[in-house]
Amino acid sequence: MHAQIQSTTENIIRRTNNFSPQTGIILGTGLGGLVKEIKIQHEIPYEEIPDFPVSTVEGHSGKLIFGILGSKRVVAMQGRFHFYEGYSMQQCTFPVRVMKALGIRHLFVSNASGGVNPNFEIGEIMIINDHINFFGTNPLLGKNDNRLGIRFPDMSEAYDKKMIRKALEIAERNKIKVSQGVYLGLTGPCLETPAEYRMVRILGADAVGMSTVPEVIAARHADIPCFAISIITDLGVDGKIQETTHEDVQRVAAEKEPQMTLIMKTLIDEI
Repeated sequence: MHAQIQSTTENIIRRTNNFSPQTGIILGTGLGGLVKEIKIQHEIPYEEIPDFPVSTVEGHSGKLIFGILGSKRVVAMQGRFHFYEGYSMQQCTFPVRVMKALGIRHLFVSNASGGVNPNFEIGEIMIINDHINFFGTNPLLGKNDNRLGIRFPDMSEAYDKKMIRKALEIAERNKIKVSQGVYLGLTGPCLETPAEYRMVRILGADAVGMSTVPEVIAARHADIPCFAISIITDLGVDGKIQETTHEDVQRVAAEKEPQMTLIMKTLIDEI
């Protein structure tokens, strides 16, 4: 993997005239609008990047964006890769490895997820303060490469507490209602049954989704501080469960995206 990372990184560096990003961003389903805030200097479609997977999910554009957001040089994934698309965990997290090699010092992640906290409503913005890996696998399985990270990375602070505190200040300053909670990652692609939603809640989670956890594990393995936000696009709470389509998820995410974008943009600028 190290050789692939180096080869891909060198290709990107050539194509971006040695652009060196300080911050990496992964944008989830229906949440690609943050790109509009970036003063774009380079765009590379995923299919043109060596060893990059290609996003197959509606709502994921499939581009690597380089530019300036506020005062920071950023690289943004407009669309991510999921385990349910048939990619390995190593493929799903390969872009995180490449962003580290490009020089990022922080990783920001967004997703659309189902809420299982009975206090949540559709459209809730949840800052993730911890996660539960329920994928049944892990991107770090196999022989460890010490050039990428240590064999047993500590996950006691998967999500950076200082960035969480700063995000809460930014939300309060801008009168944006936010919650904090635990995100549980499942494989998908089907949405959960009522019994599965109850299981997720019993296990201690506030929201459930099909991404983020592998990316954060890979980032922490690479010693990158992480910040993540979920937009609650549907509810897995008894009495509030409704039939949900991918289009519903995209619609709700798009409605709340401006508030999420404001928090993320300001936080990136102020860290």
